[in-house]
Order: sequence, then C-alpha cells, then structure tokens
Amino acid sequence: MVTRRIFLKNGSLALVSLGFAPAFIAHTAKAAQARKKVLVAIFQRGAVDGLNMIVPFGDNDYYRARPSLAIPKPGQRSGQEEGALDLDGFFGIHPRMASLVPLFKSGELAIVHACGSHDETRSHFDAQDYMESGTPGVKATRDGWLNRYLHQKEHEHKSTPFRAVALAQQLPRTLQGIAPALAIGQLGQFGVRAGRASDMMAADFESQYASAADTLLAPTGREAFDAVKMLKTADPASYTPANGAEYPRSGFGEALRQIAFLTKSDLGLEVAFTEIGGWDTHVQQNQPNNLPVKLDDLAKAIAAFRRDMGDQMADVVLVTMSEFGRAVEENGNRGTDHGHGNAMMILGGNVQGGKVYGKWPGLSRNQRFEGRDLAITTDFRDIFAELVTGHLGAKDISKIFPGYVYKQQLGFLRA
Repeated sequence: MVTRRIFLKNGSLALVSLGFAPAFIAHTAKAAQARKKVLVAIFQRGAVDGLNMIVPFGDNDYYRARPSLAIPKPGQRSGQEEGALDLDGFFGIHPRMASLVPLFKSGELAIVHACGSHDETRSHFDAQDYMESGTPGVKATRDGWLNRYLHQKEHEHKSTPFRAVALAQQLPRTLQGIAPALAIGQLGQFGVRAGRASDMMAADFESQYASAADTLLAPTGREAFDAVKMLKTADPASYTPANGAEYPRSGFGEALRQIAFLTKSDLGLEVAFTEIGGWDTHVQQNQPNNLPVKLDDLAKAIAAFRRDMGDQMADVVLVTMSEFGRAVEENGNRGTDHGHGNAMMILGGNVQGGKVYGKWPGLSRNQRFEGRDLAITTDFRDIFAELVTGHLGAKDISKIFPGYVYKQQLGFLRA
C-alpha cells in the first residue's frame, strides 16, 4: 500500500505522492521540538533462540532437551562453553551478553519470557508479518501497528519527517500505513529526489524541484528542502557518542549510533526502528561465528546506546522482538529448528527492570506447545500495548490492535 510516507532509497530521499501533497512536510522546518518520549524497536529477524539468549537454567528439562547446546549453569563450564550469567536465581543471560547484566541489576532492563504470537505458524514470513501488523493470523491487514499508533496521535502536536524513522534499507511492515514515516540506510548519504524516478537530483534540490513532474508536490518543495537542511544542520557526520560509548563496528551498531544521534538532535523523533538478522540457527548454533557472535553484537550495541544516551534515556524505551523462538530440543545438526515462544528485552528510564516478567510454562514435554516448543503465556500485543499506553501515551488500543482485548498489564513500566 502506497500512502503518505518518505523513504530513502540508494541514499536519496523520495517524496511519494498518491494524488495529494504530503502536507505533513509543511510542519518540518519550524518544528525542532522539545524532548519527547521515544520508542526504539529492534527486530531480530530470523527467530532468535530465546532459550539460549535468556537461559532458564533453573529448569532441568532445558538441559535434558539440549545435551550439547544448553548453556551451562552459572559458575559452570562445558568444554569451551561458559556458564550463563545469573539474573534472578532461575534465569540467566548468555555469557556473550555480559554487557547487559549491569543494566538488569540496576533495574533499567526488564525481560519478558514465554511471549509471542498464539498463531501456530512457523513461517518466518508470516510470523514477521503478524508481529509487525499486530494482527496475528490476519494476512489482509494493510498497515503496521506502529503506524496505526502514529496515525492515532498525528494531530496532537506538530511533527517533522523525523517523527518515525527506520534505520533500514526499506520501510518495515510495522511503519507502513497512513502516517508518514522515513526509512534511511545511512544518515550520511541523506539526499533528495522529487517526482518520478527520472527526476533524480543531479546538483541541488531546488533546481531539480523546479522541473518536477508532480505539480501537487510543488507547494511543499521548499518545506521538503528545509527538512533535508534540518538533518544537514544537525551534521550526523560530526557526531561523537557521549560518555565514552563505543558501538560495535557492525551495521547494527551503526544503526543504534545513528538513532542516538537523531534522538539527541531534537529533530522530533518519536519512533525509531532497526533490525538485525542472522538468527536462523539450524546448524552448529553454538559455534563462535554463529549465535554467540550475534548475541555479542546485539548486547554491546544496546549497552553502548544506553551509555551514549546518558540522562536522556529517561525519555527512551528500547524493545527487542523476534518472530518466534526455537524448538526446545536440539536437532541432529547441533542447531535448533523453528519454534514458538520467545523472549523480549525492554530497556529504559521508566522501566521497572531487574525482573523477568511473564509466567514460565515449563519445558517438560507435556508442558510444551504441540509437545515440542516453549509455550506462550504472554501475547506480544500485551507488551506492545503497555509500551504505547504507558510510555507513548496512546489512549485507544482498539484502533492500534483491532479485534484484540488487552488481557494483562505486566507492569514493566513505572506509573
């Protein structure tokens, strides 16, 4: 569905019109705003193994199901495998995620385990679609739950094109819809094109815009140019992370660094999205260049983001998600196959952390979903609903998650 939105492709900002001018851009140049609440959503695409990320070392069935893949209990080793880092006496975190332990212990990081979608699919495509649309089992949904949130509050205050930004090569499903959103691969490559693809900017925006074929966009041409100038004035190339924060030299680390820049530049950011792939670990999952290196990158980037944000983290909540988890039992290739329940992490200034939320269903065969997977005791929509109401101030959940009754408030946010 092509609606009002802005996206970056090949380093160029594209203004998309479907019979009308994107009037939201008119708010841009004059709307560098005071700090607002920000939600940062991270999608772990490929279905992370939540059982080896957030380790239920207090459940002996975990070790019976994974004789070679289970992360050892805290203080123990198995060959080259170090033990989990204890969180609460029952759950631990993968040893390569040690940088997040201080955030959990200080009460800034919360975890929800055994959560996800009650839809039975084990298709990556369908499960990602359901998590981003917020309507599990309904393939006809045309927009994403984050876009529906943005649309609900679209007229409450002035906004800029930087209100919703995805640090990704294309606009993610969850930000597609009526409300405008921006997808950027690299802030340093920020440029503009207007009208049709043949109108690519060769020199500067103004000269090209004068010949743009889409006359409906002409009234907002100057405002669009001012939008680009906003980012150039903020100067992402000169950004230096604060407090000695060091991001991993990875695509994901760079994405979080750029989100920190956008948040601290007062460009009107409210929702940020990025993603990290490579979690589909069917073979040799515990090899150093497989799951461990991905978890290391994830944790170090998140820890650097927290350090970089400093006091401004009081206005920010970061949440991780993945389409589903992995099977409880390891497979014959020392990997794990597509599963069901999973774990999510929530970090922020008003998070009541230091706790693993959700009811643990157990891992014995008769406690598993379909006899093979971690059962789900918390619908992911309960987590998202608590974020948009408790952190972002949404009022009507029924329009953000149509057809869903908000079942439980987990309480991971301070009132």
